[in-house]
Amino acid sequence: MTTRVEATGLVRAFGARRAVDGLSFSLAAGDCLALFGPNGAGKSTALRLLAGLLSPTAGSARIDGVKLPAPEARSRVGLISHRSMLYDALSARENVRFSAELHGLADLDDAVQGALVALRVADRADVAVRALSRGFQQRVAIARAIVHRPDVLLCDEPYTGLDEQGGAALTALLNERRAAGAALILVTHHLQEGLALATHAAIMRAGRFARFERAEGLERDRYAADYRELVA
Repeated sequence: MTTRVEATGLVRAFGARRAVDGLSFSLAAGDCLALFGPNGAGKSTALRLLAGLLSPTAGSARIDGVKLPAPEARSRVGLISHRSMLYDALSARENVRFSAELHGLADLDDAVQGALVALRVADRADVAVRALSRGFQQRVAIARAIVHRPDVLLCDEPYTGLDEQGGAALTALLNERRAAGAALILVTHHLQEGLALATHAAIMRAGRFARFERAEGLERDRYAADYRELVA
């Protein structure tokens, strides 16, 4: 089975503090890692390393066998954040199209429209982002992140700001990408939400995995109790 994500001794230090401290793991096509942990555990920093947005202090990460931060590896990743990071003056369509152009997509118009439809924001496609609600801005940000149909989706609290319809659209999208062979990492504070999608689960604390295991067979109430004990 194709190895989508591989981290080996991954470290990122900021001065004397190690935000990520020696992570090693791998995910295959179709895997979904639910990553839990308290604020400051290093979860977002780990995702930025795997997206190629930060260089590691030590260790390495590979996407589809290609070592980051090579452009070929970065182009296979989509990052969904709880911060939209959109261009406010551009329309929803223009934001998504800009990302599609950066990835050199041949079927540009179809890809952009497909992403907008998938996130149920096509009816607001030509509205400036600054005029959209927080929830619709998040939908546009997700559409932008997946327009190139990435092999790896890194999701940092992606449900933030979404209403029930937006959340359902995102869940359907994540399941579709997994079925197509993508690997997912989902950072969330909601254990039930994360475990419902996960093939693997990890608890991160002080830059390290306190637990990493397959999610199949995990008893959710017991896991929640163990989580509270680990991060207390």
